[in-house]
Amino acid sequence: MSIEIKVPSPGESITQVQIAKWLVADGDAVEKDQEIVEIDSDKASFPVTTPENGIIKIMALEGETLSVGATIAFIEVSNPSDLPPKPSPPATSNLPTHQLTNLPTHQLSSLPASPLARKIIEEKKIPAAELTATFPGKRITRKDVEAFVSRKLQGEPKVIFAGSRESDRKKMTMLRLKLSERLVNVKKQTAMLTTFNEINMQAALSIKEKYSGIFKERFGVGIGLTSFFTKAVTIALKEFPQINSMIDGDEIVTPRYADIGIAVSAPKGLVVPVLRNTEMMSVAEIEIKIKELAGKARDNKITIDDMKGGTFTITNGGVFGSLMSTPILNPPQSAILGMHKIQERPIAQNGQVVIAPMMYVALSYDHRIIDGRESVSFLVKVKELIEDPVKMLTEGIDPIKLLLDL
Repeated sequence: MSIEIKVPSPGESITQVQIAKWLVADGDAVEKDQEIVEIDSDKASFPVTTPENGIIKIMALEGETLSVGATIAFIEVSNPSDLPPKPSPPATSNLPTHQLTNLPTHQLSSLPASPLARKIIEEKKIPAAELTATFPGKRITRKDVEAFVSRKLQGEPKVIFAGSRESDRKKMTMLRLKLSERLVNVKKQTAMLTTFNEINMQAALSIKEKYSGIFKERFGVGIGLTSFFTKAVTIALKEFPQINSMIDGDEIVTPRYADIGIAVSAPKGLVVPVLRNTEMMSVAEIEIKIKELAGKARDNKITIDDMKGGTFTITNGGVFGSLMSTPILNPPQSAILGMHKIQERPIAQNGQVVIAPMMYVALSYDHRIIDGRESVSFLVKVKELIEDPVKMLTEGIDPIKLLLDL
């Protein structure tokens, strides 16, 4: 008996997808619920699994663009005892091992992993202790192991310039195509301006240095600067709600909540997972959620629901060494904050020249609904909160004024 495998619908507005990568070869024996192919939409990537045990017949090529509902494969259903020996999946055959083979395995028998993941771990001699530390409390899958190996080998060069006149050509992913379209439309359809400021990061860095150990011990994550900025932005949006607004036809919509998107560089392009209701979250809760979503993005496990909505976005070019940039809007939002590299610079402080860790920040905004006064004042508020984090405890109000009932 043959069973059709069709492209599932990844979301209401998505009608076409692209075959990103087959995880099995034509004619392979596959098991029920095994991931067999990765599919790209214009918003996210997702795997397709098999409904039953059997032999797979592939009907679509990698890179091919198909409509939702199109047939991509057939499964000739079999009983597990009737299946031929299953070859190692091609998805792992090209994983380099020279940086991993000298690492011993530990406690492999007690490792919570799928049979396929366990086989790869044994073949590549991956230390089980490192895997359990990377994926605590989780049953480790083949994709987890591949992501682990990929991170280990991230620094290896992929393209070698050798004096030839050859070039590489590959089809753009659906995600990259959609991103290109959106970025061009932003330039055409908004009146985008950018205002700049600089922030003395000494207070935030001192907190990070002093409390990072106890913070990680209690919450399982380190203290990141993005969580400080997310908290500061959330407080500033309450004071300047127009920054949190968006245009809908001939109306201005201003949400009474803050859903902050955090731009993350993923293997297949930029994605912006969203933290919901950050006005209800502590810095620790923000940090935990950022780590969770960033990890999903890096491992290509981010979902469309993770990226839906958003009222404001934060992007950090500083992680790549950027000193200053003009971030582009993430429609339909009307503003985006760009963080940058921290660099020690001489500044004037109390009449003296001192060296301080400074960061340039940029706020790009849609001038159709946000005036210069609001944009500049908002960025100044964020600056004040980062330079004096104690004010975040009092929602931006000077604690001395609260003490004196002023």
